[in-house]
Amino acid sequence: MKEAILNGKTALGIEFGSTRIKAVLTDEHNQPIASGAHDWENRLENGIWTYSLDDIWNGLQDCYANLVADVKKQYDVELTTVGAMGFSAMMHGYMAFDAAGTLLVPFRTWRNTITGPASEALTEAFSYHIPQRWSIAHLYQAILNGEEHVGSISYLTTLAGYVHWKLTGEKVLGVGEASGMFPIDPSTGQYYDRMLNQFDEMVSDKQFAWKIRDILPAVYTAGKQAGTLTAEGAKLLDPTGKLQAGIPLCPPEGDAGTGMAATNAVAQRTGNVSAGTSVFAMIVLEKELSKVYDAIDLVTTPDGSLVAMVHCNNCTSDLNAWVNLFKEFAQSMGMTVDMNNLFGTLYNKALEGDKDCGGLLAYNYFSGEHITGFEEGRPLFVRTPDAKFNLANFMRVNLYTALGALKTGLDILLKEEGVKVDEMIGHGGLFKTKGVGQSIMAAAVNSPVTVMETAGEGGAWGIALLASYMAGGAKESLAEFLNKEVFAGQKGSTLAPDATDVAGFDEFMKLYSAGLSIEKAAVESM
Repeated sequence: MKEAILNGKTALGIEFGSTRIKAVLTDEHNQPIASGAHDWENRLENGIWTYSLDDIWNGLQDCYANLVADVKKQYDVELTTVGAMGFSAMMHGYMAFDAAGTLLVPFRTWRNTITGPASEALTEAFSYHIPQRWSIAHLYQAILNGEEHVGSISYLTTLAGYVHWKLTGEKVLGVGEASGMFPIDPSTGQYYDRMLNQFDEMVSDKQFAWKIRDILPAVYTAGKQAGTLTAEGAKLLDPTGKLQAGIPLCPPEGDAGTGMAATNAVAQRTGNVSAGTSVFAMIVLEKELSKVYDAIDLVTTPDGSLVAMVHCNNCTSDLNAWVNLFKEFAQSMGMTVDMNNLFGTLYNKALEGDKDCGGLLAYNYFSGEHITGFEEGRPLFVRTPDAKFNLANFMRVNLYTALGALKTGLDILLKEEGVKVDEMIGHGGLFKTKGVGQSIMAAAVNSPVTVMETAGEGGAWGIALLASYMAGGAKESLAEFLNKEVFAGQKGSTLAPDATDVAGFDEFMKLYSAGLSIEKAAVESM
């Protein structure tokens, strides 16, 4: 391992998540051998969720320093180079710079929901769903607002694109990350030419000095080299000066793309679902959808295949609240509570419940839920007097409803559009209790669900894999590389859907849809 590190037979991936910056160093077999991290938090300033430039660079340097320390501790060697590296970050948002490279307004993250009018206008103009968090929605909203800085824009990018630019001098994005800035044409792997022209027409009366093509990053697919670490970039990343310049970098990617790589879900007809505090599912499509759906976001894999994404704000928060209530009861009865055992017991109890939850109904809406039309939420449990109210059904309905909004969106893909999915890869807290969340998810999507033992490695590992893919010359497709070089022989468990579970979930969803008026009344009354 020392030799591999000293000779640069490694790949480094660093990802800026919402609450943590994480670095992962991999060996020549693409397995993690060291890591570093830095915790950070966004702040609300003047109504905008943001991170400062100091937050970004101090956090990155601390994360990298912690990785270097981990390498020294484990292998007693100084890290001075790697074979390849890559950067990724939470997607979307708005970072606008003038010709001198000065940030014109504070970084606007994906979390800001301040672009409603722009999102609606662009969706209608393009006949393509443009979510509020996309960079083009932020830009158009700034134009609608009459913000003075817009005329001075020379470059518009995302957080991953900004870091990559400063380290390499290259104004590029990986296609997956670019697809969260502006729609990508899957036939070309580049921004939709028609929509670029439409946008310029929409703002022609403003007489800006720029055209939209001028200020967006270039789009690269996975496997292409996207520059090398400059001497200035090396000093930015490692102020000690020990890190050498000249390291090749892969295209910067978004957390959706790195999640796909880290779960081996980049091939068509595969998908992955991340289920924790929030939940999102992505399915790699074989063709474009027949029409625009407000509930479906379209992005791409790192190698340019079209991906349908369903993103929901609520998943396990209400489930966890109920489990904590049972914990409090047990402690009040003088019992010592092991949380893993408690979760396991309650989750497994759900498998004993009626397939349709016995007529019980729940909503897990801690916050609003776009897919079902709620700007606010109220966690809710309701039943009829003759419903089958027992612990098994109670736990089952809370597991079902954790995926209720997600299933609403996925049913559009699977039932209305006839999208085919051969396998879903599950990761996140919902899947920690073996077999339970997995079987519920299989029922929701009517597809086999696999949970890999490596599912916890995350996006920093994913971008390291993309760096390794580039360093190896991209001799095969990304899907083949992941199958052969990364995931071959890795252990995982796969559960096929049970037909009675699928039918039961569908029956529950009829009640879920019909009962949304109850949730609406709760929001209005409480």
